[in-house]
This record gives sequence, C-alpha cells and structure tokens, in this order.
Amino acid sequence: MMMKSGQALLVLDVINEIVHPDGKYAKEGYFTQVERTRLIENTQKLIHAARENDIPIIYVVVGFSQNYVECPESSSVFSLAKRNELLKINTWGTQVYADISPRDGDIILVKNRVSPFYQTNLDLILRQLNIKSLLLTGVSTEFVVLSTAADAHDRDYSSFVFEDATAAVDEETHLAALKLLANKATVLSVENFLTSE
Repeated sequence: MMMKSGQALLVLDVINEIVHPDGKYAKEGYFTQVERTRLIENTQKLIHAARENDIPIIYVVVGFSQNYVECPESSSVFSLAKRNELLKINTWGTQVYADISPRDGDIILVKNRVSPFYQTNLDLILRQLNIKSLLLTGVSTEFVVLSTAADAHDRDYSSFVFEDATAAVDEETHLAALKLLANKATVLSVENFLTSE
C-alpha cells in the first residue's frame, strides 16, 4: 500500500449542502456525480486505511459567519451562498456528511475561499506534522481539489488525487479537471493506490 508516514488525507468540502441529496449545491449536479463516482464509499476506504496507518485526516469545510462578513461580493462561486443564506458555519449545510464524520483527533479546518491554503493555518499544520504528500478527496474536482493541488505544488508538497473519490458538477467537468490535475499531481483510483506496493 502506498499509504505511509509523511502523508495526510484531506477530505475537501464533503458537506451536506454539496453532497447530501437535500443540499442546494448537491441538487445542481454534485449529488448525481458523487453517486456516480462512489465518492463516499471510496473516501470511507481511504479514511479507514489512514486510521489503520496513523495518517492524519484533515476535514476541510467551506463556510461563513452568520453575517457573511468573509463572503466575497464579487464571487460567482460564493454570492449564491449569501443570497440564499447557505454555507453558514455550525449549521446542517456545513456539517461533514454523516457517513464520513470526523472522530476525536481528526483536524477540522474552516476556510472562506476555494483553496484551503488561503488565509488558514493549513500550511502550518502540515509542516508541524512533517507532511510531505497530500491525499486529496472531495468536491468539487473543478474548484477545491484543483486549487488545493495547485497551491500544494507551489508549496513543494506532492499530491495524489483520487478520480473515484472526487466529483464535479458533471462528468465532463470532472474529466477536464482531472486532465489539468495530472500536470501537478498523481491521478489514480482508490483501489490502485491502496493495493500498490
């Protein structure tokens, strides 16, 4: 198995508003794609392997304060959230999906932009844990996964992106994002990663 010390598993934005069938963003196509790629089941496999191998698990959650003071007015990505009062921290919408809930000892990182590196302490946490390589899962491939891999690359981390533990708004977008990701990360399936030497 390729899971080893020096790695961290990042579970990116797998929250109710995006992956639960009742979520606003989920209804735009993300839920269908999460089902298609079997994202939840495959992420569960990675979480289990990480726990077995003492690999840190970092849950990244996008969200805003009740007054949306951090929400950028100019963003087409986030303006929908403010208009519809979505993605408020400590509400159902920003809770990690129940089937992959964090446990005591896991790290939960709240972000206010697409990239989890932007104005958070993620880089500090990774360096304190002596992490060299990131295992990336989550939604969406075209936003948070792509941004995380790009920012990780420029901070000298290597990244693995799981094609069947990520999802986009539709399959075409998912495949396009994976093609871009292949230039800055290793793209592979969960099974290939877990069964390789």
